[in-house]
Amino acid sequence: MLQPDIFKANDIRGIVGQDWDGEGAWAIGCAYAILQPERTIVVSRDMRITGPEIQEAFVQGVTQGGISVVDAGLASTDGLWFASGSLDLPGVQITSSHNPSAYNGMKFCEAGAKPVTPDFLTKLAGLAQDIDTGIHQPVRTAEAGTVEHRDTLDQYVAFLLGLVDLKGMRHLKVVVDAGNGMGGQTAPAVLSHLDVELVGLYLDLDGAFPNHQPNPLEPENLVDAQKAVRAHGADLGIVFDGDADRAFMIDERGDVVPASAITALIAVDELALEPGGTIVINTITSSAVPQIVSEHGGQVVTSRVGHTYMKALMAEHNAIFGGEHSAHYYFRDFFGADTGILAALHVLSALGKSDQPLSSLVSRYIRYASSGEINSRVRDQQASMTHVAETMGKDAIVEWGDGVKILGDQWWISLRGSNTEPLLRLNVEARDPDLMARLRDRVLDLVKEN
Repeated sequence: MLQPDIFKANDIRGIVGQDWDGEGAWAIGCAYAILQPERTIVVSRDMRITGPEIQEAFVQGVTQGGISVVDAGLASTDGLWFASGSLDLPGVQITSSHNPSAYNGMKFCEAGAKPVTPDFLTKLAGLAQDIDTGIHQPVRTAEAGTVEHRDTLDQYVAFLLGLVDLKGMRHLKVVVDAGNGMGGQTAPAVLSHLDVELVGLYLDLDGAFPNHQPNPLEPENLVDAQKAVRAHGADLGIVFDGDADRAFMIDERGDVVPASAITALIAVDELALEPGGTIVINTITSSAVPQIVSEHGGQVVTSRVGHTYMKALMAEHNAIFGGEHSAHYYFRDFFGADTGILAALHVLSALGKSDQPLSSLVSRYIRYASSGEINSRVRDQQASMTHVAETMGKDAIVEWGDGVKILGDQWWISLRGSNTEPLLRLNVEARDPDLMARLRDRVLDLVKEN
């Protein structure tokens, strides 16, 4: 079983048993073996319950097509990026990121953790469906590929610790909410090397997600960490998504730090090491970030939302760092890939070397009021976006591309369709909270009208 709509703009995601299954994963493996010119790849999976089934079927399809597999076992997605980068092999991660437990999926990269192209995913989708339906016969080479098991966690931890100056830090108390995802493996392994008192929430790996969904973009999934920061008098809270390539930060008051403020903080640090360097942001990043980057002598390049687009621009411009509103943070020194724990190390370093609390440290990077991302289900994404653009864009600049962005005097509205879910995503930013709230509510009313 292999429904065509599981193939998204950047990866594969769908409900196992409804949208795809082991046979579908096998067909994807067979198709991948035909399209991938390299003869060895690295594969890992997150803690999802269907992970072993999906990985085994995919690897079977790949190896019968003559490709050998380095099996890195249980790993975060950035752990897979590290394995791909350090081994210089194409990589495949079995994960569905922040989606509910019924979902599973795949993320892909070329050797050195370089992004695959949208064209590759389009070809993979077509060929896999043809194999699944019997239109195209899979390749069976005379000599099947082999499978080698290799644990790369220790090397991953050592590599990360070598990328940030962590000397001279004061003692910190840190809450980590892994949401029963892969952050429960990576965060303790990394933080155990620092002068950090770890207060762990839901660190055990459990793909059923019994405590809350592994999606820190939804405010209800941050509440436990916020409460724990206040209750324990912690200096910082870190909340990971399911595959731990994203990390949200919570200050000592229990307030969520906007991802754009973290982007600005890390960008300033990186520009101090490489003056004039390039920073990649996306279309939803706060207007404060390009202002701050310019003030510190850096250059900004704007990407569409999504890790494939961000990583491609990181490589094209030799960018030192990139940040998205969704708390994906990309580092040139980490193969141009995104990693939540490395972003957290940068924040810990800055906080540990300062006598200020995190709220004061990031306040200089917050210049506008933001709505955060608000999701709405609509019948017709394009019709809803057009309706909002025609109504709100009369005295503003309207830009189509990554959805629609409407730019006014010290405010902007972004509305775009999700790449992974049947949702319309709204982000609003304005010079003050009252204006932001009025714009947000007006757009939400317009979306409901359509």
